[in-house]
Amino acid sequence: PQGSEKAKTFVHGFLKRSMPKMKDEAIQDMLSRKAVVLEHYPKKKQKQKRKKTKGFTAKQRRELRLFEIEPEQQRYAIFLPLHELWKQYIRDLCHGLKPDAQPHMIQGKLLKADLHGAIVTVTKSKCPSYVGITGIILQEFKHVFKIITKEDKLKVVPKLNNVFSLELDGFISYIYGSKFLLRASERSAKKFKLKGTIDL
Repeated sequence: PQGSEKAKTFVHGFLKRSMPKMKDEAIQDMLSRKAVVLEHYPKKKQKQKRKKTKGFTAKQRRELRLFEIEPEQQRYAIFLPLHELWKQYIRDLCHGLKPDAQPHMIQGKLLKADLHGAIVTVTKSKCPSYVGITGIILQEFKHVFKIITKEDKLKVVPKLNNVFSLELDGFISYIYGSKFLLRASERSAKKFKLKGTIDL
């Protein structure tokens, strides 16, 4: 019928336009089949970049005094409950500090533990004025500890060149600040070597 001839001519012309590099013999071969499959290359969708939520810059945090402890809050007694919570946290973390517990296992857990609330003492220091400072750790930064003493004084003690000790249930652990120059969040994911050179 005349309709089928028109359809054949249209399909032949369409294939010629769509695939100009294909020879007539190949087109005729395609037309002899019951179905014609046209190749289609969809455009690659560009991935939309997610906008990161912008937090405060270091300068803005300083201006807003987000990490400042108000003078009226700088009292040792206020933070004693925090120390009690910390002791329970360490006991749970170490499955109870029993006399037969392996020291290196406890030491390994303490290296990654959160120290906010721990009572520490500066036992050695290249600066003699730091030796003997004892108090509860209120804040831990990359380079310093902020410690509240029993005299209600807030001390900022650098980690570098200082050795700290902490005691819990008769177990005494020493922190070499020079090997501890990390933020608390980074420390939890770091692999520490329990053996190595120890110095101030």
